[in-house]
Amino acid sequence: MLVIVGYLVVCGSVFGGYALAGGHLAALFQPLELLMIGGAGLGAFIVGNSPKILKATLAALPSVLKGSKYTKARYMELLTMLYAILTKVRKEGLVSVEKDIDKPEDSPLFSAYPELLSDHHLIEFVTDYLRLMVSGNLNAHEISDLMDAEMEAHHHEGGIPASVVAKTADGLPAFGIVAAVMGVVHTMGSVGRPPAELGEMIAHALVGTFLGILLAYGFVAPLASVLEQKLAEASKEFECVKVTLLASLNGYAPSLAVEFGRKVLYSTERPGFTELEEHVKQSKSK
Repeated sequence: MLVIVGYLVVCGSVFGGYALAGGHLAALFQPLELLMIGGAGLGAFIVGNSPKILKATLAALPSVLKGSKYTKARYMELLTMLYAILTKVRKEGLVSVEKDIDKPEDSPLFSAYPELLSDHHLIEFVTDYLRLMVSGNLNAHEISDLMDAEMEAHHHEGGIPASVVAKTADGLPAFGIVAAVMGVVHTMGSVGRPPAELGEMIAHALVGTFLGILLAYGFVAPLASVLEQKLAEASKEFECVKVTLLASLNGYAPSLAVEFGRKVLYSTERPGFTELEEHVKQSKSK
């Protein structure tokens, strides 16, 4: 929603200022310039990326119109779920959660949190490392290194759409210049026309440069920034899980382990200590 609001502010500021200065908005309506710039940008986007990356980028773009799912309420549910799992482990041993991690969709530990259970990547991350903890063949340092490697791979893969969109934005001003040059060439080929017509043709050509810059920095580049921010939020959730599980593996009680996880969250979404404690108690009483 904020993306649309931002676009309206960009358009209102640029075109509104131009109109207030006495400019004629009709002169800026150049669909052929848009065709050249947009078509060239789309073509370069297709040429410069593999089918896998194209698919990932197109799948990621709709997310910029959605609000963040990483809210305080979600993190409280995540920490409560981890608390429940670690409490069972502490009371009954690691082997007691083996059936839960093999089929999380049928486990009371996971099914009590449907929003989290629907996140395949998150649940897979939790269950995979619980499985390694159950095996007992890896120590805390080895599991930590493995978590870091997986999180780095996840971050790199998730950052590809943002990088692709940013590179596309970087190319649009150049394509605007290409469109402007094409307009100048067309003007030079029409030197026999009246000066008024030639002036109009030159103005149309200059619109190409304007549109290329506006599309790049007012529309496309901000999308890359939003994708980067969403990726950072997703990575923070994995970090929260990592810190909590490692704290438990190092012998801390579940209440302290989830406190470790709480402390790594961003301050804007981090629940308070008492707030989380009360939420956990309410969940235990259900």
